[in-house]
Amino acid sequence: MALSGGDTAWLLVSSAMVMLMTPGLAFFYGGMVRRKNVLSTMMMSFVLLGAVGILWVLFGYSLGFGPDLGGVIGKLDFIGLSGVGQEPSDVYAGTVPHLGFMVFQGMFAIITVALWTGAVVDRIKFSSFLLLAVLWFTVVYCPVAHWVWGDGGWLNGKALDFAGGAVVHINAGMSAMALAILLGPRKGFREKVPMEPHNVPMVLLGAGLLWFGWFGFNAGSALAADGVAFSAFVATNLSAAAATVTWVAIDWWRHRPSALGAATGAVAGLVAITPAAGFVDPLAAIPIGAAVSAICYYLMSRRVKWGVDESLDVWAVHGMGGVWGGLATGIFATASVGGVDGLLWGGFSQFGWQVVSVLAVGAFAFLATLALGKLVDTTVGLRVTDDEEVVGLDISQHGERAYGGISL
Repeated sequence: MALSGGDTAWLLVSSAMVMLMTPGLAFFYGGMVRRKNVLSTMMMSFVLLGAVGILWVLFGYSLGFGPDLGGVIGKLDFIGLSGVGQEPSDVYAGTVPHLGFMVFQGMFAIITVALWTGAVVDRIKFSSFLLLAVLWFTVVYCPVAHWVWGDGGWLNGKALDFAGGAVVHINAGMSAMALAILLGPRKGFREKVPMEPHNVPMVLLGAGLLWFGWFGFNAGSALAADGVAFSAFVATNLSAAAATVTWVAIDWWRHRPSALGAATGAVAGLVAITPAAGFVDPLAAIPIGAAVSAICYYLMSRRVKWGVDESLDVWAVHGMGGVWGGLATGIFATASVGGVDGLLWGGFSQFGWQVVSVLAVGAFAFLATLALGKLVDTTVGLRVTDDEEVVGLDISQHGERAYGGISL
């Protein structure tokens, strides 16, 4: 196929929009922690723009999208961008430069690693976090990306995942739960120690940036400036809108409508539509978004009752939201949009593959992350000392404060 100027321009813009999501995530997470940990929380996302950005070019893209090795990983043919140039790939996205497809996928890799940091805030050593992030990117993210999206991957062409319900959200969400269990709760969790968000306007800013960037995330995954991109764009907005309204309604019914709830609902809706965006009729995004808010709201409350301090609810929102999104894709997919019918139109086998992908990715991410976390913990230690945790990670790990005055 020949290069398309329109497709190339759209992928350039989409890549930049997905990049902006990582600083958006930093604001989203940073606003939800206590003020003594805001910089350390934001720093974890920001540093990954550099670290994963380099690793993706050196070997990550090759492991994820290189020629297939046994359906589970890519060979090192693309190491150091060997053979990845200005001409289209003969396998991926044939109307844009191969470099364009590579960098677009690289932005997905960055934010996926950043997502699970919400589970370890307030208590992880920065040096250990960096080591764990490199290991997780290599051992967990790259293989799963190959399974689902890489040419020859064992789930590619079977399970539907338009923009990363399994590769990004289930992967990160189940990993978050594993790390929360391994690290244990923050000091004062479930006691009379205030842990409310220190800056809700920052959370809303982060959610807004994520909502904006998600149009590049989902509509950009069409890899072309075409009708599927627009369909995905509309579905993305509708799901986020429905989830926001539903979360606010549940909050209101239980107590009062909260800004934090509205932001959380918006992100949950964006998560749920991610795997389905290019496969469902846009109107199907309304029940998908409404249902995910109810699911995530319930699971967040259950997680607290279980005594698991998965600090910023990455598991409930991204992990379980991704599970619902993957299953919903198998229910609502229609051939008139993405060429495949889901359960509502007789696609029973397709729904079966969605179940397989959800279970396989979830189990692998949880177990592999638990093993990697244990490895780091037994070698260099994952958690800061009690004194460092009390002082706050901004001071103890980075020697600086987000704000002047007393840190609370």
